[in-house]
Amino acid sequence: MEVNCEGCAGCCIDWRPLGAPDDREREGRYRALDDAYHLVPLSRDEVRGFVADGLGDALVPRLFETDGGSSVRIDGHAVAAVGGRPAFLVGLRKTPKPVAPFGGDRVWLDACAFLDPETLRCRIHGTDRYPERCRVYPGHNLELDAETECERVERVHGEAGERLVDDAVPADLPPPPLGRGALGSTVFLHPDPDALDGAVGRLVAGEATPEDRAEFVACAAASAPGTGAVNDDRRERERERVLAADSWAGRADADWRAAAADPGDPATDAPDPAAVEVDRGAPETDDWGE
Repeated sequence: MEVNCEGCAGCCIDWRPLGAPDDREREGRYRALDDAYHLVPLSRDEVRGFVADGLGDALVPRLFETDGGSSVRIDGHAVAAVGGRPAFLVGLRKTPKPVAPFGGDRVWLDACAFLDPETLRCRIHGTDRYPERCRVYPGHNLELDAETECERVERVHGEAGERLVDDAVPADLPPPPLGRGALGSTVFLHPDPDALDGAVGRLVAGEATPEDRAEFVACAAASAPGTGAVNDDRRERERERVLAADSWAGRADADWRAAAADPGDPATDAPDPAAVEVDRGAPETDDWGE
């Protein structure tokens, strides 16, 4: 599998304002309750790694609403559940940033917290924190013969053949994040749905608080692979660590949100990305291939 990500970052940004052709994450039997585009599910061990590195404030949960499936009612939503316990994923936060993908002008778009808005490269690529799902993307799409983000960019922005260079499925493709064995590894269960009153509504409205996010991230970090069990002692320790996080990504998010216009609007007067991110400790990005 070979892809050309330079100048694209289609899988790292919410490019719906620029013509992303569908909103598939909010279709079908299980629909994402948040409005984030292309959330990448993290494993339990990856969640623990981010929290241990003081980056717990860069993580966000995703819950699903379902019609007819097993669910529990919270804040007016039928939240997908297993045995009455809400099921959720954990991914990387999306932050409004001034970006110029696909050869266009610089505009405000929601982007991965770790995307350098100038180079459109990942700040944690090649490090221990780089998610496995990002490393193998779009391997699972190719395995299922499903359209990739690379092909969507080619189709909408007239770059046919320039993004998905090779469609061979990687030999080391890990199990799908929602497949058999995902419980406790990438799909987590919250043990107390009553404790989520208000939190689900805020998540849907895009107004989740640090406490809301920490509640879910801590549960994920304290989960046991292959089961729905959550270790209460570890959950409390991880929750405290997430709430104590004060990373460059979290602080940059606040500044970007204060400066951002509506998604898709010109970003001609945006702050200097180096001042917002690098000066706070964000790592510089490497040249491609290094």
